[in-house]
Amino acid sequence: MIRAGFIGCGNMGGALAAVAARSVGGEQILTADHNPGKLEALRSAWGTVPSSAAECAAKAPVLFLGVKPQMLRAAAEEIRPELEAREDRPLIVSMAAGVPASAVAELLGGARILRIMPNTPVAVGAGVLLYAPGPEVTPEDEADFLTLMDGAGVCVKLEEAKLDMGSAVTGCGPAFVCLFLEAMTDAGVRCGLPRDKAALFALHTFAGTAQLALTTGTDPAVLRAAVCSPGGSTIEGVAALEEHGARAAMLAAVDAAYRRTLELGK
Repeated sequence: MIRAGFIGCGNMGGALAAVAARSVGGEQILTADHNPGKLEALRSAWGTVPSSAAECAAKAPVLFLGVKPQMLRAAAEEIRPELEAREDRPLIVSMAAGVPASAVAELLGGARILRIMPNTPVAVGAGVLLYAPGPEVTPEDEADFLTLMDGAGVCVKLEEAKLDMGSAVTGCGPAFVCLFLEAMTDAGVRCGLPRDKAALFALHTFAGTAQLALTTGTDPAVLRAAVCSPGGSTIEGVAALEEHGARAAMLAAVDAAYRRTLELGK
C-alpha cells in the first residue's frame, strides 16, 4: 500500500522522504526527482520506491511537493492532469516558502493543501516542522500527516499567517547557528586550540545549552545571567558581543529572511 509520494527529493524533500520511510516503511513511499541519483540513494538507504511525478500524483494519498517556489507552477502543470483524473482528492503537502495555500490550491485545480516549513535537522530527528492545515484538511488528514512525520522532531501547528514568520527563525535559523558555530570555532583557534577541539567544544556548548533551556524551561536570558559572575570573564565577553552588535545582527538576519520569504511568494 502506498502511503505518500514525494515530488522533489533535494536536501529537504529527501530528508522528509527518509522520515516518512522510517515511520511507515520505505516500500510505502514513492519518490520522484529529476536526479536519478537522489532516488537511488533514498532507495538504498531507506527502501523507498523510485517513481515519477505523474505516478506519485496518480497514486499517493498524501503528496509532498518539495519544489522551490519559482518551480511550483511548472510542477503543478505536470501533475494537475493526474490529480484531476483521480476519483479521490489527495492531501497536498506544500513546502514552497512564501506561497499561500490558496495559490497552491489554484495551481492544482482546487486541491486540499497543508503547508509546511521544516528545517534541516529533521534529517536526524531533531528538527522543527511547522505546519498549517488548509480549510479543507480534515482531522484524519492531519493525523495521517503527523504519522508520516513522526520521526522529524517537533511538529508545531500554526495559523498560516504566522508560518513564514516562524520559518524565518526555524527554517533559516540553522544557517545562523552554523555561522555562530564557525565564529566560535575560529575564536577558539585564535586562542590557541586545535581546530578539531575548538569545533567540538563549540558544537557541544551550543547543543548542551539548548538542551538545558528545553529541559528546564528556563528563559535563555536567565541562563545567560547565571554564567555571568560579577567582574568575570563571561560578562566581559558578553559586553564585547553587545559592543559588536551580535544581538542587532540576529534581529536583522531574521527580519531580512522573513521579508525575502514574502518576496519569493509573489
